[in-house]
Amino acid sequence: MMATAPPKYTDSPLSLIPTPKFQTGKDDPFTIEASYMALSHNAFIRGFNSIYQQAPRVTLPADKADFAGYSVAWADCVHMHHHYEETEFFPNLDKAAGQKGLMDGAVHEHEAFQGGLQKFKQYLQDKGADWKSNELIVIMNEFKDAFHSHLKAEPPAIVALAKYSTPEKPIDILGIADAGGKKQLSLPFVLNTLPVFFLNMETVEFEGGMWHGVFPPLKGLAKSIMLKGVPMWHSGRWRFVSCTPEGTAKHLAV
Repeated sequence: MMATAPPKYTDSPLSLIPTPKFQTGKDDPFTIEASYMALSHNAFIRGFNSIYQQAPRVTLPADKADFAGYSVAWADCVHMHHHYEETEFFPNLDKAAGQKGLMDGAVHEHEAFQGGLQKFKQYLQDKGADWKSNELIVIMNEFKDAFHSHLKAEPPAIVALAKYSTPEKPIDILGIADAGGKKQLSLPFVLNTLPVFFLNMETVEFEGGMWHGVFPPLKGLAKSIMLKGVPMWHSGRWRFVSCTPEGTAKHLAV
């Protein structure tokens, strides 16, 4: 009897979020940065969904160890993203606007699920290959609604910041985001964590493919290195991602 192939990844239980550019057709810097944020959030959503969908089917000890590594990398990537926002992106937006607390709402949203995210990571680190899918899913259910609510709310909040940018005091939101993001990069982060972001990025079909080759902003050799070369390190864990290096949804590992 032939074994059935693993199912193809689906966008559940969390749904993807649209980009502001797709919704409005605008291409001002605030709409573009908010759209990049939405695309990043969708990578986190696909990561969450890929863990949620595969956890009940991972049974072999070696697979469970790799899956735990993948899941911890996902949690670390989400945490690093919010650390970047709170230490670089948001403070520098405040500075450019000459106002404080412009994104305090997003910071409070982070607080609403950060405890659950940390509990998720700690559980996997404590259990190693002995984690149980029912226990892991219970933890994910505890923070998924607050997590998803934040991911949906932040891009429109970024678009709304355009009102603080004036001809006399313009806010270079794309430059602020780029400079802050580069500060987060380190070799351990690139090797141990970043593939969970790039390999949960479906660009071929999402919004008619309008972001394919646009975001993430990788070209040529850099793209090959990040999407194919780097994932050779810890390749066991990256097999659980939802997408191919070419940006298409794939059949899950299990």
